[in-house]
Amino acid sequence: MVYLNGEFIPKDQASVSIMDRGFLFGDGVYEVIPVYSGKIFRLDEHLKRLQNSLNSVQINNPYSAPEWSDILHQLLGLSTESNQSLYLQISRGADISRKHSFESLTPTVFIESNPLMPKTKSELEMGFRAMSQPDFRWQRCDIKSTSLLANIMYSQQAKQNSVEEVILHRDSNVTEGATSNVFIIKSDTLLTHPTGKHILSGITRDLVLESAKHCHLNIEESTFTLDHLLMADEVWISSSTREVMPITQVDDRLINNGVIGQHWSHVYDYYQGLKNA
Repeated sequence: MVYLNGEFIPKDQASVSIMDRGFLFGDGVYEVIPVYSGKIFRLDEHLKRLQNSLNSVQINNPYSAPEWSDILHQLLGLSTESNQSLYLQISRGADISRKHSFESLTPTVFIESNPLMPKTKSELEMGFRAMSQPDFRWQRCDIKSTSLLANIMYSQQAKQNSVEEVILHRDSNVTEGATSNVFIIKSDTLLTHPTGKHILSGITRDLVLESAKHCHLNIEESTFTLDHLLMADEVWISSSTREVMPITQVDDRLINNGVIGQHWSHVYDYYQGLKNA
């Protein structure tokens, strides 16, 4: 079952107009929210980021925070899964003709839920590979837009090269992953690109920073180069479905001789406590 414009209906019966601007232009925003043990994780923070994205592209939020909460909990109640991943998508809506400019339209709201199965710590301790590529995306990566063609091509590159993620760099500075935020550890200091228009500041990113502070790491939200990343003691990526994942090889360079760092283990353990609190 999915939610579409006020109705809970079977997924194979859900449809939108061919004139919907989400279909024609990718004119919309989205949000992904994890659910652990039946509890929506950091809902307020996710709804705040959703509102920021809507404001940035001038789409009216169709629901209040309590209404969103009610809809999401109803959808969760239709599944027997304890851990789920909620996907929310809001397009600008359907117009009467295809044109680039827009009028005031009724937004199209789609929500689905899928089982969430994060990797276990023992699986993560195997380490994962990534590759690097120049960041050719637009200048407003802080908007969680459904226009994801560049990210799709990066993710396809990752798949074709049998790596977990593509780490992006702009003017030699690492920005983020195609579907994740990126962190490095050097001499007990955690570095990650500062928030701004070149990255999507993830809710999970904030949780990693919170966990790292608890584990007595120094935190620097500052730019670092691809060379700095390749010489780092540890490299991590984070997202709502990956949580915090260690990267032990980037391109042909092993990170820490391909060995998982101790800081990742401590941060991972604290993160698990946050999500299960």
